Amino acid sequence: MPQQGWADEGFGAVADAFARNFAEGRELGAAVAVFADGRKVVDLWGGTADDRTGRAWDADTVLPVMSLAKGLLSVCAHLLAQQGTLDLDAPVAHYWPEFAQEGKERITTRMVLSNTAGIPLAERQLTFEELTRWTPVIRALEEQPPLYEPGTAYEYHAHAFGYIVGELIRRLTGRTPGGYFREAIGDALGLRTWIGMPQTEVPRLARLAEAEGRSPMPSADLLPIRALTMNGVLPFPGLDDPHGYNSPALLTAEFPAAGAVSTARGLAALYAAVATGVDGAPRLLGADTVTDAVRQLSGGASWSGFPDLGARWGSGFLVDAPFRRLLGARSFGNSGAGGQFAFGDDEFGVGFAYTANLMGAGDDPRVDRLIGALRGCVGAPEPVALS
Repeated sequence: MPQQGWADEGFGAVADAFARNFAEGRELGAAVAVFADGRKVVDLWGGTADDRTGRAWDADTVLPVMSLAKGLLSVCAHLLAQQGTLDLDAPVAHYWPEFAQEGKERITTRMVLSNTAGIPLAERQLTFEELTRWTPVIRALEEQPPLYEPGTAYEYHAHAFGYIVGELIRRLTGRTPGGYFREAIGDALGLRTWIGMPQTEVPRLARLAEAEGRSPMPSADLLPIRALTMNGVLPFPGLDDPHGYNSPALLTAEFPAAGAVSTARGLAALYAAVATGVDGAPRLLGADTVTDAVRQLSGGASWSGFPDLGARWGSGFLVDAPFRRLLGARSFGNSGAGGQFAFGDDEFGVGFAYTANLMGAGDDPRVDRLIGALRGCVGAPEPVALS
């Protein structure tokens, strides 16, 4: 695979790890980008963007990054909190009175961000068209009683996270979450990153593919799978039929918790902008805001009995944990299905993102290998055991 792009002196280990993933046959197409102290130091890509046509991955290739969307929303929520517009510990109903129905009057935004709000999904069956119209989902969430006492247990709020935080953004700013992200952050930084991809980006879109040997999904009747698929409307896997994550109809709509589209460069720049600022600009979120965001709030086995996969959550971000060892206690990021990952760290001054269109199977070392290489480049210590 002819690797394209570049890595600064001192970051060659990241380039070597990226090339190794291809050499071992673990990639179809992929990209990795790193910012250090606000300056881009790694920008690499290669491989095939579309396995049906053979189209090559190029510098402007974008792809579905699934739950990395939660990072975009979380940055927006913390930005509004930093500005004094949103109190993360106030009831959601303070800003959205209709949300207080069915015993939800005490649920806070922080509970949603930490996946402990007790409403991992709206049980009411909605069609794909209703999901894309926004309001039907909001009404269904208003009518949904919590499944457990809010704030007492962890359950991944796969899509509810996005609609609840997104509706708060809409009520506070007058913009949809995707529109607010572009207005407040994306346009100013020139990011090729969207919640609700422009139709003009469809020709540049990489196509997701499943690696051989991927484990079958658990039963569709399990609560986490119903939350992930919105009661079976968004098939997973099943990337193409009928409204999977290769579908432009899904990607050009606003599915705010899992429908983002981006380059690796755009995501790395976003996390760098939060952690350090980019190209001399002030950082988006101050140190105190990041301290608040990385305080561990949840994780472990889920309320519904799904096993502990090692993930630990702060307020809207995954933190350094057994699921993925990052650089340290100031690291904050998000993961996308199939192995994609992006994070920032203001102690080591880093913004990092890895995107790939071959969804990993089994013991997938790709991103851990890249982060391990980065750790050596920035002088972060080797991780110690975590529980």
